[in-house]
Amino acid sequence: MLSVMRVPVLGLVLLGWFFLPSACAEGNGYTPLNGDIIFHTSRSTQSKAIQLATDSVYSHMGLVYVRDGSPYVFEAVRPVKSTPLEEWIARGENGRFVVKRLKEAQELLDQATFDAMWSIGQTMVGKDYDLYFEWSDERIYCSELVWKMYKLGAGIELGSLESIESFDFSHELVRAKIRERYPDGLPENEPVISPEAIFQSSQLEMVYER
Repeated sequence: MLSVMRVPVLGLVLLGWFFLPSACAEGNGYTPLNGDIIFHTSRSTQSKAIQLATDSVYSHMGLVYVRDGSPYVFEAVRPVKSTPLEEWIARGENGRFVVKRLKEAQELLDQATFDAMWSIGQTMVGKDYDLYFEWSDERIYCSELVWKMYKLGAGIELGSLESIESFDFSHELVRAKIRERYPDGLPENEPVISPEAIFQSSQLEMVYER
């Protein structure tokens, strides 16, 4: 598990980007703020299995931030990286997405807190996507990235950790993925955080849906 470390944050303070006003994402009415959490349904090969196993409409997520007036999504794909918001939206099914925001975000996510979250995220840049959903920091999956940034940078737990065995394995598509990924058996007690668990967090509120 990572500990909170003070590492270079790419000049965040000098850029003065916390809650920096920005243009709405082109073609929609969403105005991004640092720390927003965005969800969509991925078109990846594992997306449907994730939806079925976690009983969720959404299979991918990331953390929104604004730099020099332009919005980006910090996400765990291959590798962990930043993606322009409109590009990220276009990757989802039918261009649909939803955004949730921490309640009382302007009070709870001040500049110093977001800087600490960003510092945690920067230690993960370039790491490969975790196809096995392990809780180590060697590889990272999407909801793990967001959860750890909030937990280790802001001291906020968005959703409760579960174990892999708590998911729904009744569908053959899910079982096929398990056989593919875990030929030696499923690590049933491995801690995991799903996009759905974060989506349902009582600490978040919906701010945009398309």
